[in-house]
Amino acid sequence: MASLSASNHVARVLSVANHVADVDAESRIATSWRRCLISHKLDPARQGPPQTLTEAEVRHVAEPMEETIRLLTPELDDLARVLRDAGYCVNLADANATMLFSRLPGEADARMFMDWKIYTGSNFAETFEGTNGLGTCLAAQKPILVHRDEHFRAQWHMFSCAVAPLFDQAGRLAGAINITSCREDLERAAHQLALAVTMEATRRMEGAIFRDYFRNAWIATVPGDGGSGLLAYDDDRRIVGACRSARALLGLTDGLIASGIDLSRYIKFDHHAVRHSDEIVDLRRADGHPLGQGHVAPPPRAKSSTPRRNEPVDRFDALHRLAGRDPGLVKSVKRLRSIGDRNLPVLLHGETGVGKDVFARAIHAASNRARNNYVALNCAAMPESLIDAELFGYEAGAFTGARRDGSKGLIVQADGGTLFLDEIGDMPIALQTRLLRVLENREVWPLGALKPVPVDIRLISATHRDLGRMAEEGAFRADLYFRLRGVEVRLPALRERADRDDIIRQIAREEAPNCRLSVEAWSLLSAYPYPGNMRQLRHALRLAGCTAEDGVITDADLDLPPFGGRAEEPDLAAAERATIVEALRKHGGRVTEAARALKLSRATLYRKIKQLKIPF
Repeated sequence: MASLSASNHVARVLSVANHVADVDAESRIATSWRRCLISHKLDPARQGPPQTLTEAEVRHVAEPMEETIRLLTPELDDLARVLRDAGYCVNLADANATMLFSRLPGEADARMFMDWKIYTGSNFAETFEGTNGLGTCLAAQKPILVHRDEHFRAQWHMFSCAVAPLFDQAGRLAGAINITSCREDLERAAHQLALAVTMEATRRMEGAIFRDYFRNAWIATVPGDGGSGLLAYDDDRRIVGACRSARALLGLTDGLIASGIDLSRYIKFDHHAVRHSDEIVDLRRADGHPLGQGHVAPPPRAKSSTPRRNEPVDRFDALHRLAGRDPGLVKSVKRLRSIGDRNLPVLLHGETGVGKDVFARAIHAASNRARNNYVALNCAAMPESLIDAELFGYEAGAFTGARRDGSKGLIVQADGGTLFLDEIGDMPIALQTRLLRVLENREVWPLGALKPVPVDIRLISATHRDLGRMAEEGAFRADLYFRLRGVEVRLPALRERADRDDIIRQIAREEAPNCRLSVEAWSLLSAYPYPGNMRQLRHALRLAGCTAEDGVITDADLDLPPFGGRAEEPDLAAAERATIVEALRKHGGRVTEAARALKLSRATLYRKIKQLKIPF
């Protein structure tokens, strides 16, 4: 479509709402326009940037997807390289349309994206921004191209967005892969081709997610429309997982998979050798209809390490791995095992970054609620005015700005599963009272509701505060504190753990698998106090793994600012700083020449400039 003026575009959008038949946009675009006007009550003429999170908010929102982002980064970087010359930025967004990973194109095109805030932290949900590639793809859960003036808001007409939804190992919507271009010289057909490239890359990413999650299982590929589906099964040929396309093709459900359905209903094995090597097999639906040939591959490990039917997987395995060899945590996990599935609330206490959410997820996974929802809320990250509605839900029309169909609220969403309230010490007193009633009565009153909603939840809370002292001082309800403290688990800071060296080695293997640590780097990592705990260690090693030269991480590769007991001679640091400043001055600020004179790589010199806070 040719670009239209803002006033003409508004008239055209309004005509869609009135069912005028001169719309040449594809039907999904027209449907989205109607949704934006009627359901979301948006104004196509409204101007202004998208909602953008702060760095702290981005870190909080991205935390549940950290492992996914790490896993998909190589594929996202490849996609960005393929599309860079065409002026595309590449984004990975979560299921709420918040961009959590961005790769911008060359400098000339990148400025446009920066000016319009199309980067990490920006939210493009259809409910806020109207019809756009990212938000509309997630709303429909289908790939889509939104080309120039197909956008709902007139101000986005210079952009074309091609987006594919991303599904996790269980076929649930996890987010979307978005590519956006502001090039005026590219026709719709070119963007359609770019969409095809993005869809193929997204399928590979979904495969990577699936194979990583089921890395200890056998994998069978199932031929289907738009690429192969994936099945995971154990040594007894019981299906333990299936991707979205395999579920659709074979009619598999969560219930069937949970029941341990036998793979022989779908795959015809001609001999038993398939248990020991790669194999081409014939596949069929449960009704016997042939599907063609698929491929079966063994897990990348010795077969003997797989639990047999009479050796079930220990559901507390994740908790034991988190406890490591730390005596206090080992004792806490033993205590949690003794409790079993009794519905006692758990209170986790530890500094920021020790992994309270990870530990809470492991407790949920070890319980008889593992197949139901795990719902989390950070009480410190949510504005006080929003926690009430977010936690307890509301009925339609309960307050100005409420959704037309109301909201269940996180407590109801966690029914049958686990509710995790992080930083519970920051919950306002008034909401503490309401939460106490929920725990006592096992029912929740949404805002504006005429009757309560019964709920069955297990509550796990976490805090870095001393709730006992807060209760004594009246800053926290004492009766709620004792309700929360069914079992209290202290998560030690990384610097306090008896197995700290083990943890550093393990995280180094995960975050920098193709690198080794130099003696100097190991010395620094071992001595550093880690005020940011696990999160800081993981981020530092992730960065070092990306920038290390020749696969060797040195102390200069580690972004660990001076803190507390860090072993660093101030005089030596000052001397190093002076040397670098002099080299930069001598070479007119040219980093390449200064690095050569100092016998450093450019990357190392840039890192030292940052670490030593050298103005540049």
